[in-house]
Amino acid sequence: MIDHYDWTDGSEPMLRFGPATGPVVLAAMPLFEEANRLRAFIVTLLRALGDHGIGGALPDLPGTGESLVPTEAATLDDWRQAFAAAEERLTRQGARVHVLAMRGGALIDTRANCNGRWHFSPVTGAALVRDLIRAKQAAVKESGEAFSAKAIHEDGPPIELAGNLLSRGLLAELQGAVPTVAPPLRTLRLDTDAGEADRKIVARPLWRRAEPDNNPALARELAADVADWVKQCGS
Repeated sequence: MIDHYDWTDGSEPMLRFGPATGPVVLAAMPLFEEANRLRAFIVTLLRALGDHGIGGALPDLPGTGESLVPTEAATLDDWRQAFAAAEERLTRQGARVHVLAMRGGALIDTRANCNGRWHFSPVTGAALVRDLIRAKQAAVKESGEAFSAKAIHEDGPPIELAGNLLSRGLLAELQGAVPTVAPPLRTLRLDTDAGEADRKIVARPLWRRAEPDNNPALARELAADVADWVKQCGS
């Protein structure tokens, strides 16, 4: 079902899955190109939660997905405000909201007043910016041009990084952004990730694929873990 939520500067679309009441998992998508690579996987995971009697919600943030806001106009503060507004809408509808965040999505849920958080491979904003810069440098090198990382700290128009036109203000915000750690929090990572986690998963990182991909078996495995966490947070 296609729903929507209102935030300070407008209205944005939000996909809904499974039961509309009871526990509902609100998903914070990865950022930039990783969102394109993982969207189908996250949709599969949210649908799998329906088999556990748990609803799902996937909001488009300002400047992403079907949002009418230009990508270069988006800010980290806007994303956080909008995500909190999506949570508030679900709560007003009678849902008990839990947050699911993947990768850079863990930078977005800071203001959500949820019953619990579940993070998969959370990453800092600085790490995301480094990845964007490396991708840009690799692309311009093939064309014989050059790109300096210092450019993101200079005044000027938006910069195209990994196919996204981004404001320098957003990139500056991301440099100091870290994943939300407000409890109750459960964190899962890949077995190749040295970061701390409550559980390590053996799988390949879909966000590193050259093209969008899916892994239904992994989605079902993660959905089962999310469902158990939701039950623990509700008990």
